[in-house]
Amino acid sequence: MSRTLTLLHAGPGLTVQDLGRPGYLAFGLSRGGAADRLALAEGGALLGQDAGFAAIEMAGIGGTFEASQEMRIALTGAPMAATLEDGTGLRWNASHILPKGARLTIGAVRRGSYGYLHVGGGIATPERLGARSVHLAAGLGARLRAGDVLPVGGDHGGPVDMGLEPEPRLEGGLLRMVPSLQTELFAKAELRRFQDVTFVRDSRANRMGVRLLPGGAGFALDGGLSVLSEVIAPGDIQVTGDGTPFVLMSECQTTGGYPRIGSVLPSDLPRVAQAQAGAEFRFAMVSLAEAVRIERRAAEDRARLRSRLTPVLRDPARIRDLLAYQLVSGVTAGTDLDDECLDTKEGRRP
Repeated sequence: MSRTLTLLHAGPGLTVQDLGRPGYLAFGLSRGGAADRLALAEGGALLGQDAGFAAIEMAGIGGTFEASQEMRIALTGAPMAATLEDGTGLRWNASHILPKGARLTIGAVRRGSYGYLHVGGGIATPERLGARSVHLAAGLGARLRAGDVLPVGGDHGGPVDMGLEPEPRLEGGLLRMVPSLQTELFAKAELRRFQDVTFVRDSRANRMGVRLLPGGAGFALDGGLSVLSEVIAPGDIQVTGDGTPFVLMSECQTTGGYPRIGSVLPSDLPRVAQAQAGAEFRFAMVSLAEAVRIERRAAEDRARLRSRLTPVLRDPARIRDLLAYQLVSGVTAGTDLDDECLDTKEGRRP
């Protein structure tokens, strides 16, 4: 029997996302994919499946979902209120069972910008150019709407009620960057000031880019009008004519003529994606060699995510299938405890 997830209600920013479509820049198509790629890795770890499985990305607010069959799910990214129809609350950054016919309601974000709903087997919408990601800027796919019925892939099964402490990335922070093609066009004093000032995340932000407002004047560039339009990529920091930087995100255009003062490391981009308006950022330039070491460590950390899973403590009064659990394990006559019950005067544990 086919497995489906039906949207009974949908927020305005729901899309299906995976890791995107690399390799199409020459054809005018940017990579796209999840705004917070680390959230996909965390969901994959919680469900014991590949990080590339498609999930539902929820920008700002979620929706109400109904499962046609019992499913394993996981919730990652920006934390949102998640409850079943009987009022049972579901922990964020954890895996759960969504029973057959159950309705899951996900509300607004509490912190951050993008939350993710993962299912065992992944969302199995048709692939376009090798991926299931909706790319709004390119017209590949569309936002999810109430009434949509999403196919779900086959699930090999695995543990549930596991939690994961996520990498902190919801409150802004330090963004490491490497030099870009136009970095040397900026005066050294401007480059130093770029790393000294604090930036505030503007309300102007989407899956294409995030505007950062500097504390003080904008950043001038001599000869900026001579910069030719050329290939750009997620992470590039474009400085517009008024001196304001934009960090390009997953659905950025493929070419641009604004000068780039640097490029944010991929492992730091989730901080940009998840920041809410008003969050503060600082920049720090690192060498290419150091950037390679940072990205290698980040990849190793993602590979170790499954080893960081911990069981989620549940309220027995709210466990539907309590009788299926082995509540008592092991039998003892009590004699094995005799040595531990000796008088403490002998210096032994009571």
